[in-house]
Amino acid sequence: MKIGIGSDHGGVNHKAAIIKHLSDKGIEVIDYGTQPEVPADYPDVAETVCKGYLKGEFDLGILVCGTGIGMSIAANKVKGIRAAHVTDCYSARMSREHNNAQILCLGERITGIDLALEIVDAYLRAEHQGGRHARRVEKIMNLED
Repeated sequence: MKIGIGSDHGGVNHKAAIIKHLSDKGIEVIDYGTQPEVPADYPDVAETVCKGYLKGEFDLGILVCGTGIGMSIAANKVKGIRAAHVTDCYSARMSREHNNAQILCLGERITGIDLALEIVDAYLRAEHQGGRHARRVEKIMNLED
């Protein structure tokens, strides 16, 4: 499994911890920025990571900003992307099992790092269940702008 990850300046600490956590588990991570002390606008980072996903550069993505809300809104504007702003492990699991979310969005200022790492693990362990959930995901993807 290969993970793409990006953050704005409000999420760099969580991003670094997540990269270390995943790397320690032997999971390859592609860091799309930003770096500490480098201001970045979350819509730009979200677009870069989401387009990387659509190009097949990685299997699943993680975006981190201050709250996770901005990243989620921006990522969901990219055609073909389903991004989930998550603050608990159950929602992380459901975002994959039921919604087949390709991008997990976290907020450094609202979710402590220990919980954030548990959320990442729950998200990555889960798999889309298909069936009636696939039908619903297809309906989501067919919604008009």
